[in-house]
Amino acid sequence: MRESIVQKLTEIPRLSKQFWAVFVSFVGSLGFLLFQGGKLALMLFVIMLVLSIYLLLGQWSGIKRTQGVRNLQNMEHSNMLEAGSTLGVSIQLQIPGFWPMPYIFVKDRLFHKNGSELVFEATMVPDWRRRGDLEYRTPSLRRGSYTFGATECVTEDIFGLFEHGGMLNLPHSFVVLPQTVPIREWHQFHQMMKGTNHHSTTTRAVRETTQINGVREYMYGDRLSRIHWNATAKTGTWKSKEFERESLPKSYLVLDRQRKSYKDSEQFELAVSIAASLFMYGSSRSLALGLVSTGSDDVYYEPRPGQNQLKAVQQHFIHVEADGTYSLKQVLREKAQNLVPGSFVALITPIHGEALLPIFSWLKQLQLNPCHLWICSEHDDKEKWLRQLHSLGVVGYAIGSLQELPVVLGGRNG
Repeated sequence: MRESIVQKLTEIPRLSKQFWAVFVSFVGSLGFLLFQGGKLALMLFVIMLVLSIYLLLGQWSGIKRTQGVRNLQNMEHSNMLEAGSTLGVSIQLQIPGFWPMPYIFVKDRLFHKNGSELVFEATMVPDWRRRGDLEYRTPSLRRGSYTFGATECVTEDIFGLFEHGGMLNLPHSFVVLPQTVPIREWHQFHQMMKGTNHHSTTTRAVRETTQINGVREYMYGDRLSRIHWNATAKTGTWKSKEFERESLPKSYLVLDRQRKSYKDSEQFELAVSIAASLFMYGSSRSLALGLVSTGSDDVYYEPRPGQNQLKAVQQHFIHVEADGTYSLKQVLREKAQNLVPGSFVALITPIHGEALLPIFSWLKQLQLNPCHLWICSEHDDKEKWLRQLHSLGVVGYAIGSLQELPVVLGGRNG
């Protein structure tokens, strides 16, 4: 019983110093009127009465019942952005009631899945209909999923004595895909799938059969004979026929997720962007690419062409982190049973030198065709490592930035 009384007393909100100051002033003016009288005392009391009523009505200012709408300017058709993009946000507010508001202080929060938070603060002056618009733009966003938190609205009386606030829930979420770069062509890709010592032209790698495999989106440059007229008429958008391709050796991208392999987060972001760009390239060429990505979770995608594979891999790239404890050698040994002899295996990792040479030798013994997509820095001796790889019959590419990827692969940025 005693504990419940103490708990109820502690739950009673403490009155602020401003409240007591206004209360004492009002009681003082009332006492001055009662004991002194006169026009001055009456005028002072009326002024304090009006001010007290005004300050009291602030509790029903309507700020707690604020309504609003949030619009995202760059996302009319989807809830996806690419890393490095900024997002324009506009919020329209409507405050019910009649209590005069000199301004409204708005605080909006954007949460990343990893726990980080972006806070946006601005001051807005409502119009005579108690409406206001607020616009802001986020900084460049990193890869991941984002959720907007509750929007805080705060106002004060004209004297700045009391604050009145409310929370506005406008839930909205979106994802930021890894940054990608268009790859025009990977000239040595087909040679690597047949072995680095094979120098003949491999037109088989891009040859299509006459068997229709489905329908895909129209791509600029498709011949008139490829257009699927029935699908185009049904959907209202241009569609092209998708033909089956002759069987190719399986191709895998191996993303190194060992935490200690990367010196900073920027290196890992580059690794994810390289993998995502290669999958975009494979999708545009109808190539079957698989993925090996082992960290806190174990992800394995069998090589398959098509948009479904691309979407599944993109979802993985949105949330993937360098949270692995297993080395590349341990990951590959575990997955070796799934790698068919003759397969092409591209390792995306900043590791190089003596730590990686035994892995490539072992892959060659398994009759696999390895490749090193090396995430290097400007201080690394690029030529030395690439010569070592060449002596083993392994193709390597030194990539210092995402913009270098189309160039080092043999094409140019399209």
